[in-house]
Amino acid sequence: MGSKPWLEPAPTYRPLDSFWDTDDDAPGPRCSHTLTAVAPTKSHGPRLILFGGATAIERGASSSAPGIRLDGVTNSVHSYDVLTRKWTRIRPAGEPPSHRAAHAAAAVGTMVVFQGGIGPAGHSTDDLYVLDLTNDKYKWHRVVVQGQGPGPRYGHVMDLVAQRFLVTVSGNDGKRVLSDAWALDTAQKPYVWQKLSPAGDRPSARMYATASARSDGMLLLCGGRDTAGVPLADAYGLLMHRNGQWEWTLAPGSSPSPRYEHAAVFVGTRLHVTGGALRGGRAVEGEAAVAVLDTAAGVWLDRNGHAAASVGVQIYVYGGLRGDVLLDDLVVAENSAIQSDIDSFVLATERASSLTGPKINQSNVGPLGLAQVSDGRPERSGGICMDKSAMDKLVEASTAEVEAVRNVWQAAQAASASPSDETSISDDSKQAADTASDGSDIEADVRLHPRAVVVAKEAVGNLGGMVRQLSLDQFENESRRMIPVNNDPSHLNKKLTRQRSPQGLHKKIISTLLRPRNWKAPVNRKFFLDSYEVGELCHAAEQIFMQEPTVLQLKAPIKVFGDLHGQFGDLMRLFDEYGYPSTAGDITYIDYLFLGDYVDRGQHSLETITLLLALKIEYPENVHLIRGNHEAADINALFGFRLECIERMGENDGIWAWTRFNQLFNCLPLAALIEKKIICMHGGIGRSIHLIEQIEKLERPITMDAGSIVLMDLLWSDPTENDSIEGLRPNARGPGLVTFGPDRVADFCKKNKLQLIIRAHECVMDGFERFAHGQLITLFSATNYCGTANNAGAILVIGRGLVVVPKLIHPLPPPVHSPELSPERGIDETWMQELNIQRPPTPTRGRPQPDHDRSSLAYI
Repeated sequence: MGSKPWLEPAPTYRPLDSFWDTDDDAPGPRCSHTLTAVAPTKSHGPRLILFGGATAIERGASSSAPGIRLDGVTNSVHSYDVLTRKWTRIRPAGEPPSHRAAHAAAAVGTMVVFQGGIGPAGHSTDDLYVLDLTNDKYKWHRVVVQGQGPGPRYGHVMDLVAQRFLVTVSGNDGKRVLSDAWALDTAQKPYVWQKLSPAGDRPSARMYATASARSDGMLLLCGGRDTAGVPLADAYGLLMHRNGQWEWTLAPGSSPSPRYEHAAVFVGTRLHVTGGALRGGRAVEGEAAVAVLDTAAGVWLDRNGHAAASVGVQIYVYGGLRGDVLLDDLVVAENSAIQSDIDSFVLATERASSLTGPKINQSNVGPLGLAQVSDGRPERSGGICMDKSAMDKLVEASTAEVEAVRNVWQAAQAASASPSDETSISDDSKQAADTASDGSDIEADVRLHPRAVVVAKEAVGNLGGMVRQLSLDQFENESRRMIPVNNDPSHLNKKLTRQRSPQGLHKKIISTLLRPRNWKAPVNRKFFLDSYEVGELCHAAEQIFMQEPTVLQLKAPIKVFGDLHGQFGDLMRLFDEYGYPSTAGDITYIDYLFLGDYVDRGQHSLETITLLLALKIEYPENVHLIRGNHEAADINALFGFRLECIERMGENDGIWAWTRFNQLFNCLPLAALIEKKIICMHGGIGRSIHLIEQIEKLERPITMDAGSIVLMDLLWSDPTENDSIEGLRPNARGPGLVTFGPDRVADFCKKNKLQLIIRAHECVMDGFERFAHGQLITLFSATNYCGTANNAGAILVIGRGLVVVPKLIHPLPPPVHSPELSPERGIDETWMQELNIQRPPTPTRGRPQPDHDRSSLAYI
């Protein structure tokens, strides 16, 4: 749970009434309803689903007694389209739930599950009602759960934990206020409620509390009203451990005011609690109207009985009760530290709407939309086992995965020292920065060679021939980059029991894969290692990485590689043309440094990462790997690596291996310093990194959401478009990220007595690009990125005299003959190609390029 106390928030609310016309389909005044954010589908962007609630109350009831007295309830369903800002009254087919309020709801991908509540006839049934929105053919399903369950209740909470377990807690069964907790495994049929007996100090009995699930699989229960009607201010986290055991943990501190009938929602690792009622039903007012766990100060609303949901970094609140007046307004929480206006929010949500996963097989999908697990299927001890349709469904539909990157941005911002000022650092850092720079000029002994080496065996025109050296001035495409768009769950917890494999595993991998001249993609796509060997490989490499510093201290000569993205054929071509790490190659006199993004997008992420790990084990002092932004489960679950593991290793082994690789990625070093004059990183310095010491202080293993704004800037930030754009600017990748200008580069180099920054992260047309008058070089090693960019790939060779020489390869035409495709497959038939098509390409930036089809370019 951490140790930070409850704090007041920075965001403020903006009413959306001015952004959408009055509509007959608007829900109208109500309270005690639910508002649930649903993941985008191929035909719809993000939506909010509002269901049920009280449409009228007895006058004066809200101030004379705790809670509210219902005078009218409904079972109507309304959908709010985040992009068009329009309400739509929907009337799903099937048997609808009865009219109810004070019920519970949770999103399961593109479906919403409802349970319990209270209506005119008393308690609603304890059946689960599922509203399926997947194919825009809205339909109700009623799910009767076998055996004993929570039973009819109201005033309870429910959410989806770890993308798998529907968990319901507390409430009132009509006789007493409850403190129990129940879980339903949506991946197992028949559906059965399990009463939990968590370890730790469990919360007291309560109703009208609120709860929200964090992306790491923790359910946070907050506030409520106890058996005597007294509002509560505490918070408890319910977490499932890898061994399947559940545990309650008391959160530190307390909300600024006790409350019930409030709303709460996670954005990243921050729980935003709004409104609520005090003793006697009085509304929480003023600064106490909002409480946020782990963020900065601010003021929100004064309402209770309302509902809230988050889409990306935005929090929406609808309706509620102020005094004895039912509200019908929709407001959005806007955080100025993340985005400055509503336009940038619309841009972010438009990107989110495109993040749908690959097509799925709908066979064997149950009423909850998750496929059942076959009886008798073997499973490793303590692990989670789902069939492929369930896995694909999660990839496509999970709200947690759609918001993965935004959650990380929010977590990083919440952990930063001063989120309201993007350019600020701590006083200690400022003082250290001033001390580090004495203002003296540094001898410029790092030089970029005036010519680059080009290999273009099958190219035509002035680049034809086997090998050429060209002046840097001849690279007209150097300034062309692919503008990135949003790389938008909870990880599947799997017990990673390490199994021993034969000695010399890394040598077996090297002998199998390190074939620069004659490597061929496997015809049947089956990977040659099993999950036990992957576990052994990761364990051996992990021991080496954890003995290394966070910032590697390296010597020249050295070769530097940029993004590879699973394009193993390009790695072999680079090895073939410019030497490879072997005693038969050049490893005895030159080191190798790889700048991250080894997986995702390409066809052979498994070959790429396993060979590099094997080389690290074989040559621990000469082969060096640092982390990229795709070396994170939140990202590579979406962009191909997880699907490749499943496709090529089988479902069980694939998920196990994918999880183990990501555990290893958390241990990778984060930067490298060459001869104390050249700093190498994946992304950039962003707004927060002023000293190398800031990177050195990051302790590993480290997850993205635990790494603060420093880790986010290090792995995600980019230079501005060109040298004329200085300072900090918004980054097209998404809200909360920045681009940094040449002035930031010059200042960073001066303070740290550096002469050059080498970074990767962006696809540049010539494989390398100079920035900040040559003080920064962007490097990209994968050619024809995503099969559409037609870009060159490059490496940088840094000699003993610190002369930097770019060495290039160009794409091999035609694409069907590319080593990135298995021989038996056409480019339109590969699973990765379809995944990339679903993230539409964007145009280049830099010099105009009239001879190129801008619509064919891809992004990172």
